[in-house]
Amino acid sequence: LVSHNLIRNTTSIMPRGKVSKPTVVKAPQKADPLFPSKPHRSGIGGNIRPIKDLSRFVKWPKYVRIQRQRAILYKRLKVPPAINQFTNTINRNEAATVFKLANKYRPETAAAKKQRVKEAAAAAASGGKAPERAVHQIKYGLKHVTTLIEEKKAELVLIACDVDPIELVMWMPALCRKMDVPFMFVKDKARLGALVHMKTTSVVAFTGVNKGDNNQLTICKNLALEKYNNNTDLMRKWGGGIMGLKTQAKLDKRAKAMAIEEAKKKASLGL
Repeated sequence: LVSHNLIRNTTSIMPRGKVSKPTVVKAPQKADPLFPSKPHRSGIGGNIRPIKDLSRFVKWPKYVRIQRQRAILYKRLKVPPAINQFTNTINRNEAATVFKLANKYRPETAAAKKQRVKEAAAAAASGGKAPERAVHQIKYGLKHVTTLIEEKKAELVLIACDVDPIELVMWMPALCRKMDVPFMFVKDKARLGALVHMKTTSVVAFTGVNKGDNNQLTICKNLALEKYNNNTDLMRKWGGGIMGLKTQAKLDKRAKAMAIEEAKKKASLGL
């Protein structure tokens, strides 16, 4: 009887179904003596931390913060058309054409002028022929260009888009339209300054070109008339009013909620 119970107990203890295979324990690999593994230590004097973009945590200089805040304010605030038109500059290909023409008529440098005056004085003393000054040169300077526009001597006017304060040139597009003088907004005052051997320049003007460049100047003038002088939308279009991402998301959410509420009202009224 005892042996019978023992056999019955052992059979009940044994697992049914598939018999599990014994697990094979792999032998640990030997460490490479040439390249021993070392634990990563990120404490002081330990391993160098991984490279991370820390620009968000930098305390930028005050002028950087001011110019970034100004850029955001220009997006948020509503900008009147008289100021907003300065953001509509000519594109890269058009600028390349205009500046290629302007490079041919750069004014002479102070050193070149001094040399020319010296040669003219020497020629006058010896009775020879004095070197001639270039007939056509681009004119610069706010007062000088304004006078040329008022006298209708300017053929084409290039105005920088980033003049600060903007009030210096804000009235010039209206004057050009009144006097039927073609004008353009270009990037930027430093590039205009490089044309006339200065750091920056607000405005430059063409008063004439050689016969070979007449066609090129006509193309630029027609482009200016079409894009700026005769463009009524440019004089009426307000700028700014662009909200941040959080505000846009909040407004979208509010609009969706209002649309759902309106749909419920229509459904309840059976419309």
